[in-house]
Amino acid sequence: MRALYLHGFASSPQSSKAAFFRSKLEALGVDVQTPDLNAPDFSTLTISRMLGQVRDAIAQLPPGPVALIGSSLGGFAAVETAARHRVDRVVLLAPALDFSAERVHDLGDRSLDAWRATDRLDVFHSGYGRVLPVHYELFADAQNYQPLSIRLDVPVLVFQGRRDTAVDPLTVERWTTAQPQGTLHLFDDDHRLHASLDAIWTETARSLGSGRES
Repeated sequence: MRALYLHGFASSPQSSKAAFFRSKLEALGVDVQTPDLNAPDFSTLTISRMLGQVRDAIAQLPPGPVALIGSSLGGFAAVETAARHRVDRVVLLAPALDFSAERVHDLGDRSLDAWRATDRLDVFHSGYGRVLPVHYELFADAQNYQPLSIRLDVPVLVFQGRRDTAVDPLTVERWTTAQPQGTLHLFDDDHRLHASLDAIWTETARSLGSGRES
């Protein structure tokens, strides 16, 4: 089994959650890659660029089953990638599948209209530990994708916190229920899911283990 861990918006491959999964996956004997979806510049981030990076990372993997593990906006990228490329299973952590205008206020310091007018949204980047700008093209490009309408034909394991204020738990629940092979685990946790990582890993390891020979 090979795995790609896709970090979230304003995060990085060095985040505590990415490090947790990388350590656990490697101990399980899983070859794991954690592409930096900020590269080459966070300010020019778009969904299309993210998908291109994931596509290229998959192409460089040796033959064998592939699992995508996506956190938050990385979950958006994982779903869109799985709809376009051969993967064997998908694991989603509080997936940010709704990138509509109604959700933009959760990202940074201004409204959608102000973001469009100034071409600048200032956000705190937890991976870099400082406030950084991101261009409006992130939102404009995201409107070309509709992960909420995607139905995947592979096993999809989803973990969601009931106290998540960045991602609507009900939206995630409805989407997972519509997946032919979707399994949802709800936790009394927030968007980061840090308090639930051990339980999440137990289910993830079980899922990956069942697919190692597929």
